[in-house]
Amino acid sequence: MNYNKDSITDCSCFVCVPESNYAVVQNCGKHSKLIGSGCHCLICPLEAVPPGGLVSLRLRQLDVDVSTKTKDNVTINVMVAVQFCVHKKAVDPVTGEADDINIDGNQQGSPLFDAMYSLQDVNGTINNYVENVVRGAIPRMDLDDVFAAKDTLNAAIRGQLNERMKTFGFDIRQALVVSLEPDSRVATAMNDINAQARMREAANYMAEADKIKQVKAAEADARSKYLSGAGVARQRRAIVDGLRSTVSEFSAGVKGATSQDVMDVLLMTQYFDMLKVMGSTGAGGTMFLPHGPHSVHTLRKQLETSFVGAGAEAALNK
Repeated sequence: MNYNKDSITDCSCFVCVPESNYAVVQNCGKHSKLIGSGCHCLICPLEAVPPGGLVSLRLRQLDVDVSTKTKDNVTINVMVAVQFCVHKKAVDPVTGEADDINIDGNQQGSPLFDAMYSLQDVNGTINNYVENVVRGAIPRMDLDDVFAAKDTLNAAIRGQLNERMKTFGFDIRQALVVSLEPDSRVATAMNDINAQARMREAANYMAEADKIKQVKAAEADARSKYLSGAGVARQRRAIVDGLRSTVSEFSAGVKGATSQDVMDVLLMTQYFDMLKVMGSTGAGGTMFLPHGPHSVHTLRKQLETSFVGAGAEAALNK
């Protein structure tokens, strides 16, 4: 018989059955009838409610803890919560049709009758069926697939349990896989793998960012050098244009002056300007070489030679 936490108040020939419960009445040890909640009068001493002769219609829950292995040989503990109650319909063992529950049923097919007399240990039976389903399904899956197949496990456990337990008068409402706990070392390894994968992804993003920075810096440096070169070229072009204009104006304004005389004057002027600047700013970062006023003449000769050589090369190129 199925024992229940709810108790029956028995006073001589009167029996009080708690709400949402049914009690078995036996006549000289033989099943007589089922009585619902409330106060009932029994024929003493022939009729009596045996110990544990109370069946509840409330929804009950049984937690089943199953330890098994996955396909990749990882030990895992599976916690399954099974919610069940006495079937609300009576099943005809011949036709298989279900009718409203019969509280006075005294034969197999009445859910209350079957729930009271069919099983000695309801919890143990459900526990065995759950273990059988879990240990038959999980060893065919890898650990990662087990976490993704919880809904499939729920449906498989509930389907097989409901098919078997309805013949004993019980209806399986839900079978939920509420916990999947692999070995602690495996769980730590899985977390480490996940962390390393994320760190690798972060490193890729950081490397990509550094690459972009270096490319942009190289482009900026190339652009800067291009503009600097363009500026130097314009500066030299302006100097040449200025010298040409100065020589032309000076030769036109001073009769008898040649271009050589103008260049000597310009070079000497720049020479003294340079000495003036050095004297006013200091020579902390300047290296002095042997020089004198005669150096202006030498520099002019060198410039003249370079200009003549450049002109000859341009003529040959034409």
